[in-house]
Amino acid sequence: MKEAFASPQAPAAVGPYSQAIGYGDLVFLSGQLGLTAEGALAGEDAASQARQALTNIRAVLAAAGLEMKDVLKTTVFLTEMNDFAAVNEVYREFFAEPYPARSCVQVAALPKGAKVEIEALAGRG
Repeated sequence: MKEAFASPQAPAAVGPYSQAIGYGDLVFLSGQLGLTAEGALAGEDAASQARQALTNIRAVLAAAGLEMKDVLKTTVFLTEMNDFAAVNEVYREFFAEPYPARSCVQVAALPKGAKVEIEALAGRG
């Protein structure tokens, strides 16, 4: 059965989607921008936005009863691949070995003029 999860500590969904959906042992987290719960960008640089995006992911995971160590896979979207190293350093603050599987792609643009968006897939159990 499908179950929705949401955290008031992360920005509310701004469209017809859920912050996260659980199905069986998996929890699929929607992409998180570097927005505060109030909807403001957390800084203009990619590192600050990545830190906020990962903080949001941690909050949504907590709403599902999970932690960062339960993340199996992430996808990182960057508007500038030159920000990869800075985002990587922030990423290390949130994850420990064994690190989740990850993809990172450059995109033409992100909502709200953001530089970073991160989505995640986590496992329960």
